[in-house]
Amino acid sequence: MAVVSSPDVTASIEIATAPTPELVDALAALLPQLSSSPPPSAVELGEVLAAPGTVLFVARVDGRIVGALTLVTFRIPTGPKAWIEDVVVDESARGHGVGETLNRAALDEAARRGIDSVSLTSRPSREAANRLYVRIGFTRRETNVYRYDL
Repeated sequence: MAVVSSPDVTASIEIATAPTPELVDALAALLPQLSSSPPPSAVELGEVLAAPGTVLFVARVDGRIVGALTLVTFRIPTGPKAWIEDVVVDESARGHGVGETLNRAALDEAARRGIDSVSLTSRPSREAANRLYVRIGFTRRETNVYRYDL
């Protein structure tokens, strides 16, 4: 799908289509670098991949999955919307353009689907990620984000 190269790394981006053991294991290693939420089981990952409007992008370096990003698209009364969620690049691959390439692949897919804006949230403590989002064209919005835990 997309390829990014730097002097010391070449990453390819692809869309995950099946909850393979490799993908389940890769997310089990990657997601704890992002969140304390447990990574999905193979069954749960299959549900994610089968969900309409959900696209899971993975980044590979030397054949190994080193990053992931989820694009969720949906329609509401005010029009089509998209969110980027769960962006994570393995510590060993950070700083080489992998995160940017994942984001650009998601933005291209959203545009292909006729969506004209994409939203995401990022914790302030993720300073490098926040700099990346601004650098590739995201603008910070003045809003409050609320969550209700059930």
